[in-house]
Formats: sequence, C-alpha cells, structure tokens
Amino acid sequence: MSSETGETGTAFNLFDAEERVLASATELEHRLADADPGIRQGVAALTEAYSRSVREQRRLVKVSDRLQHQLATLNQELGRRRAEAEEALDRLKEAQETLVQAEKLASLGALVGGVAHEINTPVGIALSCASHLADATSDLQRLFAADDIGIDDFERFLATAADTSRLIMANCERAADLIGSFKQVAVDRTSSERRRFDLAGSIAETLTSLTPRLRQEGHKVEIVCPPGIDVDGYPGALSQILVNLAMNSVTHGYDPGQAGIVRITAALTEDDMVRLVYSDDGKGIPEEHRNRIFDPFFTTRRGSGGTGLGLHIVYNLATGPLQGSLSLDNLPAQAGTRFTLIFPRQIARAP
Repeated sequence: MSSETGETGTAFNLFDAEERVLASATELEHRLADADPGIRQGVAALTEAYSRSVREQRRLVKVSDRLQHQLATLNQELGRRRAEAEEALDRLKEAQETLVQAEKLASLGALVGGVAHEINTPVGIALSCASHLADATSDLQRLFAADDIGIDDFERFLATAADTSRLIMANCERAADLIGSFKQVAVDRTSSERRRFDLAGSIAETLTSLTPRLRQEGHKVEIVCPPGIDVDGYPGALSQILVNLAMNSVTHGYDPGQAGIVRITAALTEDDMVRLVYSDDGKGIPEEHRNRIFDPFFTTRRGSGGTGLGLHIVYNLATGPLQGSLSLDNLPAQAGTRFTLIFPRQIARAP
C-alpha cells in the first residue's frame, strides 16, 4: 500500500503545471460570468476536455507505475529462475562428466575379464609344462641317485626338457605380449598425456586387448595400416575411440550367435591427415536413428544396460583431443556400419 501511495504521489507531482493550467481555466470561467453564453460554454468545454485529459494521463501514469513494478518483480523472479537453471545445468554437466568417466572405466573394466581369460590359457600351458618338466627332472634325479641311469633315459629327458622349455617360452611370451598390450592400452586410456606413437602399433595393441571379447563372440578383426605412420598426439583418445566402436558393433551390430568381421583401415592423406575407417558387416543403423547416434544418452538398449554415451564419447574425443572429424557413412540397408575418422598426424599444441 505504501508503495502504491508513493507512486501516486510521484504521479501527482508530475502534473503541477497541468493543475495550474486548470486553476487558471477555472478562474477564467468565473471572470467570464457576464460574457456571451457561447463563449462561456466553449471555455467550459475546453476546460472539461483538458481536465479529462489530465485525469487520463494520471491514470496512465498509475498504470505505468504498476506495470513497472510488476516488470521489476518479474525481472527479479526471472533472475532467480535463471540462477537456478544455471546451477541445475552445472550439476547436470558434472553428472554427465561423471557418467562419461564411469563409461570409460566401465569399457576398460569390461576388457579385464576377457584379457584375464586369454592370459589363463598360455599361463596354464606353461604351468603344465613346468610341472611335467619337474616330474621328468625328479625321475632323472632318482635314477641318477640309484646309479641306474642309462643313455635312453638321459636322451628321453633331454627331449622332454627341450619340448617343455620351448612350450614354456612360447606361452610365456604370449602371456607377456598380452599383458604388455593391455598395460599400454590401459595406461593410454586412463591418461590424457600427449606422446609420439606408431599408428599401426597403437591400433594393434588396442585390438589385441579386445581380441578375447571379439573371439568370444566369434568375430574376426582385419587391420590394414601401413607401418611407419608416426603420430604426435593422444593415443589414449584413439584407443578409446576404437574400443567404443568395437563394443558398439558387438552390442548393437549383431544378433546373439551371429559372427562377423570388423575392419580397420588407416592411411595418411596428401595433406598429412590420418584417415581411419572403421566398419563392420552387421545389421547397420536404422535410418531414423542416424541423426541421433552421437547425442548423449541416446540408446536403443535402455533396458538392457545401454547408457547412450559410447558414441557420444567417441565424437567428443574425435573432435576434441584429436582435433578431427567423425562421420557415419551412408551405406545400403543391412550392409553394416562404417565410420570415418580424420585427424591431423601432428595435432596442434594448445597455446
């Protein structure tokens, strides 16, 4: 109420001159009391019209004051809502970043079981061979202690030792290769450090870590990449892209029990850009989903554990750390899926 009174008082102060004019007009009417009736009526009509105009102006000023007050209130409310929206957006971005990091680690963790299973085979063979060699050595020692050793016994032991040693060495080397590849991929994917790396070697290491999962599903992998392409950039980002694309193929590209072929081809273009093409021969991506596959949280397997962040992460890595581009190529229906990644061989350093 006090606010409205203050506004009204302010409005009246604006019309001091008009009030003086009205007072003068009223005084003029009194002085024209003996004048011609037509003149008096004309002056009275002008006075009344001017008075109505002043009253209407006062009303408009009051309305304007009310509207300004309402606008100020709305602006305050809008500012509050905007602050709340910005705070909610910040929380959403933090939550999304948390989910993205969780998705990265989850995809890495999903490889651990497969790699562990893959390593179990050569380690198991090496252990069996070592046990067999230990038994053969024990038998030879027993014969030697009894002074009952013959040439045939010694030759048989040497043959056993040679065979088991060869098998132990081969399987230990196989396990070491698997561990080395997985270790390098794990380090790269959990690190954002920049380094120089051989493109063919990095692709091979990444696919080696994926081999157990792909083999479990019956899929084959073909890699075509000339040696000697030295890239100065972020191998972790490239590894994450390849892993997510491969996992996307395994999850969405094939029906249960259906085996396929995953192909990765890479080459250097004339303008010193790396052109990497990833493709599978699965069932492809429906036309109605093609424009949304890189959107965050878009998935066709919401109820089956899909987060919808895999390809979103791939796109952000391609356009962010790798400073390149990623596109989904148009292929005929049921002809599989193909992505083309293009990025500089020498990624520009941040200023």
